[in-house]
Amino acid sequence: MKVEIAKHAGYCYGVERALDLTSQAGKSPDKLIYTLGPIIHNPQVVNRLETNGIHHIDSIDEIDKGTVIIRTHGVEPQVVRKAKAKGLKVVDATCPFVKKAQQCASTLLKEGYDLIIVGERNHPEVVGLLAYAGLNAIVVERPEDLAKLPKEMNKVGVVVQTTQSQENLDAIISGLLATYKQIKVFNTICSATTKRQSAARQLAKKADVMLIVGGKNSANTTRLTQICLEMNPKSYHIETASEIKKSWFNKDDLVGVTAGASTADWILQEVVDSVCSIK
Repeated sequence: MKVEIAKHAGYCYGVERALDLTSQAGKSPDKLIYTLGPIIHNPQVVNRLETNGIHHIDSIDEIDKGTVIIRTHGVEPQVVRKAKAKGLKVVDATCPFVKKAQQCASTLLKEGYDLIIVGERNHPEVVGLLAYAGLNAIVVERPEDLAKLPKEMNKVGVVVQTTQSQENLDAIISGLLATYKQIKVFNTICSATTKRQSAARQLAKKADVMLIVGGKNSANTTRLTQICLEMNPKSYHIETASEIKKSWFNKDDLVGVTAGASTADWILQEVVDSVCSIK
């Protein structure tokens, strides 16, 4: 078998930055270090941080001292204020692209637009965006949701979860244009997301089997899997090499491999090595 890794796969800038900040915090004299929620959506990386003494919490209420690291997806502004009020040291590892989306949401509201967030309602990034909008926003996950929108909106502003697909955004914007006269769109999809999705699509077209490596709780990895399945029915979403099944492959297959933005190089390499070892 031949293995080919997608041109764009694995850690993005935002994830690398967050992990660098977490690593730096881990070297400080303060031994009480926590991430607010998993720092990224990858269980294996989060578990490795746990073994290094960096634990994740679900609420600021769980701790009274130490350092708290804000995860890549960002949090509601009031959470940061609460942490500082408790005397906690705050390290903000929010992805810069997520911060841009938050700023765009605030700008649209100040300009008098009715705000629409294109994304997954329960995703941490979208929850944070809603908070920046003062909950004065509507979440649209897919084009079918447009039928539920109020027709009386005059000025519609749009921001996007950074890991959404361009195709989903285009379909939603097309639907909005058919109903509303004045629309302003900030396309806040991360450029790395677009490149990763495009590279995965191209590789899935020519591969016999496609492996998508990343956390099952990762939105961008799930989206990569959806894209690959559209191109190739023999596409499999796995977290680690241990999930690989020999029955998926034939001896002369071209096996394509891509990975989500939260997938570490060592996890990706273990998958490649495992496939190459199949006889």
